[in-house]
Amino acid sequence: MTLLRRVSFNFPQVLGFTRRSFNSWKSPGESLESSSASTLTHGIHVFQCPLSDCIASKGGNILSVDVFVPENKQVFYSRSEFVFDSVRWPRAEMDEDFRKLSKLFNAMKSIVRVPNLDPKYKISVLASKQDHCLVDLLHGWQDGRLPVDITCVISNHNRDPNTHVIRFLERHGIPYHHLRTAAGNKREAEILDLVQNTDFLVLARYMQILSGNFLESYGKDVINIHHGLLPSFKGGNPSRQAFDAGVKLIGATSHFVTEELDAGPIIEQMPQAGFKTYLLVESLEENVPEFSMPMMETRKHEHFYFISYKVEARVERVSHRDNLRSFVQKSENLEKQCLAKAVRSYCELRVLPYEEIKTVVF
Repeated sequence: MTLLRRVSFNFPQVLGFTRRSFNSWKSPGESLESSSASTLTHGIHVFQCPLSDCIASKGGNILSVDVFVPENKQVFYSRSEFVFDSVRWPRAEMDEDFRKLSKLFNAMKSIVRVPNLDPKYKISVLASKQDHCLVDLLHGWQDGRLPVDITCVISNHNRDPNTHVIRFLERHGIPYHHLRTAAGNKREAEILDLVQNTDFLVLARYMQILSGNFLESYGKDVINIHHGLLPSFKGGNPSRQAFDAGVKLIGATSHFVTEELDAGPIIEQMPQAGFKTYLLVESLEENVPEFSMPMMETRKHEHFYFISYKVEARVERVSHRDNLRSFVQKSENLEKQCLAKAVRSYCELRVLPYEEIKTVVF
């Protein structure tokens, strides 16, 4: 089984196994910060597993594997990316092979997805008056940055026909549904009718609380953006709460929606200190795009080169010189980045539920 550095190849498979207990694993050179660290000895284990046999027998190869083993839990989480020969491994046969592997390892969850062959995720976007997150999602869909199909946009705010959002939706044939809400009528039954054929929902600053009955009836995931670093500043107007508290660092949180307000498992938070991104090229003589980030390393694999770059994510600081308006403007920029990143991670099968209020995000 050949393992390479992680690369965004969009051929993921996610498995959660319950087999036997594992202790927390650290790579060579890392410290083990625990009371029993002095008694632990580093070991190495190499094995050939059914997963690699299954993929290799179909003319494929594993490109990367991410594994997380919670301490003192009889479970581990894994996400792998692979390439394969689609002629030798038809899509239906692949599902059956992974179903057998899932049964063999007693997996709690097993999902395989081939984005180039499978239908895109169908989503509906719910929004209120503010446009920044909605517009960013629409442009991300148009540019192909978000692997989704937007079935409709639902809003409790009526937009003028001449607005940028309405013109965009009409140009691309995306329905816009204005459902005016009131204190005693959230129009949830009508929303359910409109979203019944979707794979998940995205709340792009939808300023209405979805009831437990709605979430149970819908039965699928709902992703929300909160303009604050949860668990701080829950509830309404978190920007005003943070501004009044005199914070010096602001952020945004994308999370799953639960019946308890702003308490669902967190998927993504901005700011983040930094991360790596990768570029795949067939030749180093190609016209490689110029990035305002340092190139870290180049690695050759078969007929391709993987070029890694270090990316420093933007951290938004605020000070006593910021008024509420500039404070909100900085916050909105983080919100749309955070929501788009969460949607993309979800579609790439990077997000797994962990315990009741946590997530594993590979």
